[in-house]
This record gives sequence, C-alpha cells and structure tokens, in this order.
Amino acid sequence: MKVLIVGGGGREHAMAWKAAQSARVEQVFVAPGNAGTSAEPGVKNVDIGAEEIDALVALSVDKRIDLTVVGPEAPLVGGIVDEFRQRGLRCFGPSREAAQLEGSKKFSKDFMARHDIPTAAYRSFDSVPDAERYINAVGAPLVVKADGLAAGKGVLIAREERDALEAVRQCLESNRFGSAGSTVVIEEFLVGEEASFICMVDGSNILPLASSQDHKARDDGDRGPNTGGMGAYSPAPVVTDALHADIIARVIRPTVLGMAEDGISYTGFLYAGLMIADDGAVKVLEYNCRCGDPETQPILMRMRSDLVELCEHGVSGRLDEVEVEWDPRVALGVVMAAGGYPGDYDKGHEIYGLDRAASAHVKTFHAGTQIKDGKIVTSGGRVLCVTALGGTVGDAREAAYRAVSSIKWKDAFYRSDIGHRALYREDL
Repeated sequence: MKVLIVGGGGREHAMAWKAAQSARVEQVFVAPGNAGTSAEPGVKNVDIGAEEIDALVALSVDKRIDLTVVGPEAPLVGGIVDEFRQRGLRCFGPSREAAQLEGSKKFSKDFMARHDIPTAAYRSFDSVPDAERYINAVGAPLVVKADGLAAGKGVLIAREERDALEAVRQCLESNRFGSAGSTVVIEEFLVGEEASFICMVDGSNILPLASSQDHKARDDGDRGPNTGGMGAYSPAPVVTDALHADIIARVIRPTVLGMAEDGISYTGFLYAGLMIADDGAVKVLEYNCRCGDPETQPILMRMRSDLVELCEHGVSGRLDEVEVEWDPRVALGVVMAAGGYPGDYDKGHEIYGLDRAASAHVKTFHAGTQIKDGKIVTSGGRVLCVTALGGTVGDAREAAYRAVSSIKWKDAFYRSDIGHRALYREDL
C-alpha cells in the first residue's frame, strides 16, 4: 500500500520513518518533508505544502494513496480531512469541526466547562478594557493565550499584572498574532508537573499511546519564553498506572463522549496537555488535535507495533481490536534549535556531524532542514530532535547528549537539562 504523511517537521519525519517499517507499505510520500525524510529508505518527498489541501487531494488521487496521516494542526483546522473524505480518500485525523479543540482556545475551554472536564479557571475577551478589569480583579500570576493557532508561541505566563496586560495589548491592539489573537483567553496559573497524554480515537474507541513529557520553556530550569517544545521523553514517570486510569476516566473519555454529545464525532490523534498537582489532581492545560512535537519522536522510537495498521483501524472504527506493544526502555529527545528561536533567527547554515551522531539506539529526526547545493542546511527554528533509547532516563539522556555534541552549525542552541524531572525521580 501507499501512505502519505502530511507535514515537514520532526513529528512527520518520525511518522514517515515508522510507516516505512511496515511490511504492508510499498511507498511513503511526505508533503513537503525535509532533508531527513528525503534520505529515509522507502520515503519520497513531494513539493506540496501541508496547507495546500486541493493539491494534496490531487496527489492522493494521482498516486492512488491508500492512507493519509496528517501531522500538523493547520491543515486539520483548515478541513483537510473533510476534503479527503468527500473524495472517498482515507485520512486519519479529526474533521474541521472536531479540530476546533485545538484551533480555538475559547472553544476548548467552553467545551471543558460544559462537560465538567477539569481545567483552569478562565475568561475570554476581545476588548482590552474588559480584560484589564478582569486582570486587576483576579491578580497575577496568570496565563494569557491567543485564541487561535500561533505555532506554539501564543501563550504567555505573566508573573505580574502589567505583563498580563501587555500580552493582551499585543494580541488585541498590536495584532501580534493576526486573527489568531483577535480573542484572548486569560487563565489562572496552575502549579504542578506537566505531562502529555496522547490517544488514538476512532469516534468511540480510545487507544492510549505511551505517556510523555515535553519541555516548553526555551531555557534550562524551565525558564525563558515558551516554544513549540525543546525536548521530550517517554514514558513520563509522573503518570502512574493509577493516574493513567484517572486521566482516561476524567479527561479522555469525557472529551470523546462530550464531542459526540455535541454532535461531533472525533477521529484521529487526541492530545491532552495536563498539569498534575502534588496531590495527584489533574487539570487540562490544552488540547491538540494531532500528535505532539517533539513527543512523537520518543514515543515512536518506543513503539514496536505497526503504526500504519493502527491508523487503518482508527479510520475503520476498529481500535478496540488492537493493542500497542512498547519497548520497555526510555526514549529521550533533545531539540537542537537555531540561535534566537523562538524569536528571529538565521537560516541556511550548513549542519555538520550528522553521520557521527548516528548509532543503533540513536535517531536524529529532522525538522527545520533542507538540502541546498547538495548540503543539509537549517531552514527553521527547531532544526533537529536527537532521540535515544536507554535502559533508564539517565542512560537515554547520556546517549542523546553524546550524539548532540557531535552535531554542529553556526549558533546552534539546545537545553542541557531535558528529562531533569524524571531523572530526579529516578534518583530518589
């Protein structure tokens, strides 16, 4: 069979790499892909952007694609699954209506309030004076979020009231995020440990994937501005067996049932970003309507099952018939970024040492890379995710950073403490 992966980041590289391992797959196409996917056996890049939905439909018809899996959020929010289904093409992902869970922070918060799914207290605003009165009334710290998609950069943690108000003005008056910031959601600041909980959903059945933990802050010690993610590992020790069952019962199942009650069938990957308090209480920070990035990279490093088979069962409404087998080892991924990210950064720097970083238990997934004049160069903010397997968090982390030290380009940047929370638990 032929498979199409939509997207060009590290998540899509991992998906294409994993899909190509399926004995049932003849060819994997990636649109648009990157320098890493272009070098994978059985994988071919196609020069079509992830949001060029009509062109992707035409490609699927022309190449007789049997299954499409969508990586990034923008085409899902744009209705790619609806278009594919209308043409009788199998595509694993949520509809445009279902993708509002990620596409609109206000929609998701109102949804959670309506269905008693635990989340932070919040209010939404499209007026600076109204938001200012609320900020002055509740005080800081607060979290200010642009309502729409902002490439992982539309969230500000405001330690002071003036910072919260400035964030609101950036969205509503300065138009920093365009239409994505025409409404803002202001939330209470939650304290605890974050975890990522990703499932596959077929409209009614839920198949949980391995737990993971992302590192959103740019700098060591979870400081600095928010990013799309600077590293991740799987499994996340904070998600115990008891907590796993609680998350399914109090968050995931009510989400799927709540969508159905609202007349929206949810099919695809469903990601709940969670805050876990010291007493074990769980609240939802956000939903994503796709796999996380960089969580997908360590999760798929650990997955022993056939990803394509799982997605086929998801499209067919038969996830209750399959289970996922996992490598018991830990996988940890370190994101190597361009200097200046998530702000302005340069592109076009040649990357050295990729061959030296490779080993039997280390895989470097490409994100912001391209081939120029026969050389692999940087083309984005998050450039690589160097991912390693190890018997413990410490082993996986040591292997990943050893590989990272082999890779060089001008102004390369990465955190040096990925996995620090899990390592602390491991040392207890």
